[in-house]
Amino acid sequence: MLRFMEITEAQYLRIAPSLPRQRGNVRISNLQVLNALLYVAEHGCKWRGLPKQFGNWHTIYTRMNRWSKAGVLDSVFERLQREQIVRIQIEKSRGGWTTKIHLVAADARTAITFALSPGQASDAVEGRALLGGIGPLPAPMYLILDQAYEDNQTLQLALDFGYLPVIPPRHNRLRPWQYDKALYRKRNEIERLFRRLKGFRRIFSRFDKLDVVFLAFLNSALIVEALR
Repeated sequence: MLRFMEITEAQYLRIAPSLPRQRGNVRISNLQVLNALLYVAEHGCKWRGLPKQFGNWHTIYTRMNRWSKAGVLDSVFERLQREQIVRIQIEKSRGGWTTKIHLVAADARTAITFALSPGQASDAVEGRALLGGIGPLPAPMYLILDQAYEDNQTLQLALDFGYLPVIPPRHNRLRPWQYDKALYRKRNEIERLFRRLKGFRRIFSRFDKLDVVFLAFLNSALIVEALR
């Protein structure tokens, strides 16, 4: 029997309000589309290689493409990331040879936001863009940062927004600071989230040339992790 990762009916009910409402005689449900997307992401197969149990592959691809361009998957992701958060973390990793994934997460399963950048792009610039997307905080919160985001501009922006940065200073800092080493070790949580994403072959092999398709797979993987 074919075994693969899938979203259950109970999990689907949590995100169904964010998906387009289906009307009339629809042969392929939204849940089937999501699970087909997960299958392709997990196994890295071509769309034509989808098992027949999912339905017509072209219909699934067309709907997924439409959802991604309309921001439907982004809406589902945002619905799930509105959780109670005590700290957040920023980290980056490579997706394929030319793409970096910059990720903000609350823990080992809860992503807050993410962005793609070319391999040669500045990590600090992308980190500031992610913080800008979240905006100022209503109350102080710890922000655990990868050392790639240790520049003055990023740290100042974090302080202006109400974060309490937790990051070791570089060895060449003229005025190094003290940081909470025990809390900084919590950075392994976001690294564990990246390791989970590596279970989706389609993501970390970056098979897709178009960002809109690659982002759809990335959204789907983070959605299923948040649903667990």
